[in-house]
Amino acid sequence: MPGRRAAARLLRGWLRSGAWPWIEMLAIRPDQMRNFSEAALKQFEDMMVVHLNKFFPQRTKAAGEPTVRKFIRYGVQRAASYNIKAKRAVSRYIDLMMSFGADFDKSKRLPWAGEILRTRNSPEVRISTLLRNADRYLKGA
Repeated sequence: MPGRRAAARLLRGWLRSGAWPWIEMLAIRPDQMRNFSEAALKQFEDMMVVHLNKFFPQRTKAAGEPTVRKFIRYGVQRAASYNIKAKRAVSRYIDLMMSFGADFDKSKRLPWAGEILRTRNSPEVRISTLLRNADRYLKGA
């Protein structure tokens, strides 16, 4: 196939020269990244509103949607302060906030929470350890 050979030659030439013709299309300006991040945060926030309304209906109804959205944004910030950034992990962190209070990680009533969050384990390990300890705490309470 002549077309396939020509494409292979062209690709080899780009590889040798280091000239990738589409590389400029891949450059994301800081303002574009900020807009993308804001859009991703809004999408996550929308998903979390639905989630919290489903699993904590009395609390979310009493607080109202604007307050719930502020709570979610605060949760994203708190989780990020512990380098917890994956959506699933942040969602679980916010669930723990809803269950134990917005600053559960600083609570004298739950000293284990802050201790777990400050370990050097991966974010996934810390969240799963928090959830196990929260479950034990609730069963013992």
